[in-house]
Amino acid sequence: MTDNPAHEEFDVVVVGGGPAGLSAALYCTRLGNQTALINRGGGRAAMMQDVHNVIGITEETAGKELLSTGVEQLREYGCTVYRDVISSCSTETPASESESKSAPTETRSESDSEDGTNSTTDIDTSNPNTLDNTTAPPQITLSGTETTYTADYVVLATGFTDVRPDPPLPRTGRGLHYCLHCDAYMFIDEPVYVMGSSESAAHVAAIMLNFTDTVDLLTRGDPPTWSDDTDTVLKTHPIDIIHEDVSGVQNGADGWLTALEFEDGTTREYTGGFAMYGADYNNGLANELGCELNDDGTVAVDDHGQTSVENVYAVGDLTPGHNQVPIALADGAKAGISIHWQRRPFPRDLDLLDELGPVRAEEVPGLPDELLERAIEFHTYD
Repeated sequence: MTDNPAHEEFDVVVVGGGPAGLSAALYCTRLGNQTALINRGGGRAAMMQDVHNVIGITEETAGKELLSTGVEQLREYGCTVYRDVISSCSTETPASESESKSAPTETRSESDSEDGTNSTTDIDTSNPNTLDNTTAPPQITLSGTETTYTADYVVLATGFTDVRPDPPLPRTGRGLHYCLHCDAYMFIDEPVYVMGSSESAAHVAAIMLNFTDTVDLLTRGDPPTWSDDTDTVLKTHPIDIIHEDVSGVQNGADGWLTALEFEDGTTREYTGGFAMYGADYNNGLANELGCELNDDGTVAVDDHGQTSVENVYAVGDLTPGHNQVPIALADGAKAGISIHWQRRPFPRDLDLLDELGPVRAEEVPGLPDELLERAIEFHTYD
């Protein structure tokens, strides 16, 4: 970081350029917020050889193509995109506002839909996250390599990193996979392995019997840690448990796995398989901001992605739940809509109406001029 970094201010800053971060930035931008997306590059989605289970996206689409198209969309709508790494962050409430924050008021749940229907969600009015829009937000500062970003709201979409087993290994996406729900369909009626010695590895091996009749569980010399009940399941299902470590990998001309070699001199054919060694959650920024973390390292959030820290959201693989592109997209959308409910200037709060009077015609629409002009240019009605 430079001695005198540039300073940029936004309504919302989204950290993370995967599907969840892109979706959150898209919604925040289109709903009238000056939004920045900070993307360090890489990530699980960028490694996808083919995108599965996303309606409208064909399977020859690679993860990098999906993400680059998303970035182009964001820029067209007026989102500012940075390639940067956030090294530290902080949040501070201006002293002049501390008194107003001591008396939270009841507010409408974000789950009340605009068409008048209501999906009941309890709102804790003692929680500062549910303050109405008469309360000014804290200032959240994010320190990048050469730029410092300040925002009213921050969305963390930093995901996690799959823990890779020791080599030798097949190529990622060409025989080594991490998501059963994404890739099990690829291995219907094909020989597969599940690599690991944990409860989750045994569970995935048993699930794969729904797709194929040839499933091996490779502990690679590690002592099993699954429960006695799970051991009974394994013994009563047609799963071969291989304890010898992998000594070599055989690939076809196209780079796909064809077989694994083992230290006892045997070779077993596989089309692919899954490594189940857990995940390292990229929760450093969330922890630094004081967000509550779950025991597994995920960030605790409500139904809209809001964390325990005021105006800080977390979405996608950083939060509990299935690690799927469609779910990440939905997480980002819900966070963007929730931020919209909290930041939109109209309808004006009753207390503000008493203070400022009726809304004047020249005060609407409520979008910033830059985004308003971009929207007018974006749409044609001829």
